Amino acid sequence: MEKYDAIVVGAGTAGCLAAKTIAESGLRVCMVEKKPREQIGEKICGDALGEHHLKFLGLEKPTGGELEAKIDGIKIYSPDENTVFTIADKDFVGYLLNRKLFGQWLLKKATDKGALLEDNLNFRAPIIEKGAVVGLTAKNMKTKKTLELRGKVVVDATGYFGMVRKQLPTNLGIDRDIANEDVEACYREIRQLKHETVNTTFCEIYLNQKASPGGYIWIFPKGGARVNVGIGTCMRKNYPNPKQQLYETALKKPIFEGSSVLTGGSWFDPVRRPLDNMVSNGVVLVGDAASLVNPIHGGGIGPSMLSGYLAGKQIVEALDKGEPTKEALWGYNKKYIETYGKKQGTLDIFKMFLLSCSDEDLNYGMNQKLMTEDDVLKAGMGDDFHLNITETAKRVFRGIRRVGFLNKLRLTVTMMHGLSAHYNTYPTTPQDFEPWRVQTIKLIAEAKQKLAS
Repeated sequence: MEKYDAIVVGAGTAGCLAAKTIAESGLRVCMVEKKPREQIGEKICGDALGEHHLKFLGLEKPTGGELEAKIDGIKIYSPDENTVFTIADKDFVGYLLNRKLFGQWLLKKATDKGALLEDNLNFRAPIIEKGAVVGLTAKNMKTKKTLELRGKVVVDATGYFGMVRKQLPTNLGIDRDIANEDVEACYREIRQLKHETVNTTFCEIYLNQKASPGGYIWIFPKGGARVNVGIGTCMRKNYPNPKQQLYETALKKPIFEGSSVLTGGSWFDPVRRPLDNMVSNGVVLVGDAASLVNPIHGGGIGPSMLSGYLAGKQIVEALDKGEPTKEALWGYNKKYIETYGKKQGTLDIFKMFLLSCSDEDLNYGMNQKLMTEDDVLKAGMGDDFHLNITETAKRVFRGIRRVGFLNKLRLTVTMMHGLSAHYNTYPTTPQDFEPWRVQTIKLIAEAKQKLAS
């Protein structure tokens, strides 16, 4: 039986950053990963990463092919495609990744600092003793033997499925299940075009409730006449098949005529606010396992790296002071909420608003500039913004009998501000958490009720 200071389950972006951060402090850390080493990094996703995430984490830009294309911003298209918002800002500059090479780069960062990788090892269950996670069991995919590993802290970095999270007893105080309405079913393909697209430096997002209810279609340039094209649809009742929707909409655009599929596949994105609590005695949740994905654009690589780094720092601090109790690990919750989680919460409400909109609403709203490019930029960064509702726009909306839409947009912004203020009061200790959680649930429930009506 092996013993470690920390065991990280999953060697994705969150897991590698957590392992690297813990290992560079001199602690003994093990990464448990089901995939063989050479396949780590292979994942179906949008492949986009904001440059500011690398800067915040103090990571240099990789130079070995990990960054396939430079992105200068985002173009957002209205459903009728007559209005385009161009969002260009230093915080929206980024890259399209070679996902496998980037994953291998992060893995090397962790192992170079001393983290041990146990690949081909399939997590089975956490070991719970005296109200704390003290290790795990895992099956060796080659020998078929079940192993027991002991650790002072177990980090769940297993992605959307939250393999550790789902097996935690309720008395540890971590939500185990994510509602389908907070998840998007996604499908994407990497396509080789016959000719390089005219747009090679902007990610394109297409809003269309008929094609992608509650989500959007994206076309991201990867260079070399290749694009990442995909679709996300909210998993509400009777949601459409995303692959079928992609083929019936985006792939009928002229740029895809004569194109060929290089790779394709589907996955799930937990697009909601972060879990209200991500720690307990001997256990920490990071990345998609804690629902750390932007609710609007579905980007999860940056937040997952951030969460791994912040969790690693808190684990090191907790072990340095003594036992990794819930109280000792609590600072990770607070730091993530302040750094990125508050933005996720407010954008969760904005997502509810978008779900309530028809394509006609979105066309009129964007055409009349009820939200400007600056508003969208501020909303995307989690900053306060105010609607640019002119008297002319008000008259237009009265004339087309869309005053309800106008009022709902105003209400949305008010509720976003209210939830942001609430997140500013996130408790510094677990003892004050329950009243905060109850109020959070109330605010989210009110937003759902008011925006659905």
